[in-house]
Amino acid sequence: MINKKIIFGLFLISFLSGCSSPSAMLGPAYTLSSTGSAFQAGLNFGSNHLVTMYTGKTPVQNLQEISINQKNKSHNIQKKTLQSDDFYFLVKKRVEEINKIIKKTNQ
Repeated sequence: MINKKIIFGLFLISFLSGCSSPSAMLGPAYTLSSTGSAFQAGLNFGSNHLVTMYTGKTPVQNLQEISINQKNKSHNIQKKTLQSDDFYFLVKKRVEEINKIIKKTNQ
């Protein structure tokens, strides 16, 4: 009888494991084991759950999206700066000033 209960329990756990996120409690479990504070683990789980409810994404997905957006923005800013008219005139003015200095020293 006990073997049937164990087998049924293992089957039920493996069958229903797709219904919940298996890593949802991984962070709080690690926090609980490393700090020993159930309050801190509960706060960790609660804040993660609130972020997921509010944004529709996990905190890790939000961080990945932020890092991708910052990487794209930094490339776009550099490209826009190099292609701007102000940058062109600044470089042109600097080159003309350097050419004047070089001509004066060569005379």
